[in-house]
Amino acid sequence: MGKRIRLNQMPSVNNCRAFLDVVDGVSIRGFLHLPVIGGGDCLVLTHGAGANCNAPLLIKLAETFCASGLTVLRCDLPFRQARPHGSPPRGSAERDQKGLRAALGSMRQQSSGRMFLGGHSYGGRQASMLAAAEPGLIDELLLLSYPLHPPQKPEELRTGHFSSLRTPALFVHGTRDGFATTSEMVAALTLIPARTELCEITGAGHELMTKRNEDELSRTIVGVFQSFAKEKVV
Repeated sequence: MGKRIRLNQMPSVNNCRAFLDVVDGVSIRGFLHLPVIGGGDCLVLTHGAGANCNAPLLIKLAETFCASGLTVLRCDLPFRQARPHGSPPRGSAERDQKGLRAALGSMRQQSSGRMFLGGHSYGGRQASMLAAAEPGLIDELLLLSYPLHPPQKPEELRTGHFSSLRTPALFVHGTRDGFATTSEMVAALTLIPARTELCEITGAGHELMTKRNEDELSRTIVGVFQSFAKEKVV
């Protein structure tokens, strides 16, 4: 899917290794989780606007997905590679989507099975926009806390690309998320022509994970996603 210019993988720690690559001039930076036994499926997972690929939610999900048999790359979006802190500046979306495309291209050299793409909040929005623009690029989407609208601004919906989304998408939504109510999410999903499912996490806010629910949450999301993908990913 693109010429690989450089690959640097540091020694593995607990089946996880630092990962650096460049595909068609686009830098990929993150951590690669390699299953002991797997069926070749792969998940590229990225972060929200104020975080990076070391967000606790991403680490926990990557470990749980990897234990189920998936190869998982949790990666920093280009805006985060360019600046260690702060939200993405205006005009970042196109570059960040190119970063996700490059990460997928790199992972196709690592895995021979289905390719999944997921992200939390801003990262999930960019993943969905990339999938809408390039149907067939990936097999399934995992969208965690999709930021349907800014808090207290329900009129500013971020659904312009939903009618073009042909990739099956699982949305994971906390019932206390200020970026959308459950009823707003249900209504928004009717705009998507692809198969969708909404997984509600009772009592969770936009971050989804707390110290109390971290183990249960990751198992729930992995289990629901496996079912959504129609067959076990082991």
